[in-house]
Amino acid sequence: GDMPNDIEMLTWADHGVAMAHSDPAALAAADEVTAGNDDDGVAVVLERWF
Repeated sequence: GDMPNDIEMLTWADHGVAMAHSDPAALAAADEVTAGNDDDGVAVVLERWF
């Protein structure tokens, strides 16, 4: 997630992950913050899990 509309998803998920460039409210709701889009943040998390 990266925007305020993702807060519900981030708090509902077992482990919510926000992108580094996220809105401050999304960052606060997340359990983890990963790298931004330009630094393949989604891939960083997925490679660690899988």
